[in-house]
Amino acid sequence: MTRNKTLNMTEHLTEKMTEKNELNKAHVTIALTNPKTPTNVGAVMRAAGCYQADQIIYNGNRYAKAAEYHKHTLQTDTFNMRDKIPLLQVESFISIKDSLESIPSSAKIICVDLVEGATPLPHFVHPEQAVYIFGPEDSSVKQEVIDIADDVVYVPTIGCMNLAATVNVLLYDRLAKSLTNQKDSMLADNALIRKSRDTNNTSRFR
Repeated sequence: MTRNKTLNMTEHLTEKMTEKNELNKAHVTIALTNPKTPTNVGAVMRAAGCYQADQIIYNGNRYAKAAEYHKHTLQTDTFNMRDKIPLLQVESFISIKDSLESIPSSAKIICVDLVEGATPLPHFVHPEQAVYIFGPEDSSVKQEVIDIADDVVYVPTIGCMNLAATVNVLLYDRLAKSLTNQKDSMLADNALIRKSRDTNNTSRFR
């Protein structure tokens, strides 16, 4: 076998291993459609930290304009996740995987809104890698974005929740379903509880 053929095979194997690692690595991007208030964006930032999302992106100009008139623009982000998790403004969600290198090419586009034909969240199977696109506080995800989505889900409540509440519910659903098949997790659970709770909380159950 010639040296060039050996190099080509090595490069091919490296590419395949890279693709496999990318497919096996979980990824969550939260995408907010023209969010209206810094309060909601701050609460979404806190949720992203709690549930270990990779980044938050948003389009539109309302958030940036509102932030100009609020001294504490992300006051509901009490964990200061804005210092740890990217918050990026983008022009459009169309072809978002091509325009942002931080999103894996294998990620699925999931719209989250009250859309006819959507899957109820309790029945939804989350992909390992996902971009969750949420509608704005006072409107919905644009049809052109829905048309390029891999799936659309909704939270089956009576009436609609606000933006930050919906993000929290979806991310919790993803977490809960990821833990369903895990066994012997009590020790890990207790370690997480001790890490996450307030320093004044030392309570135990049996």
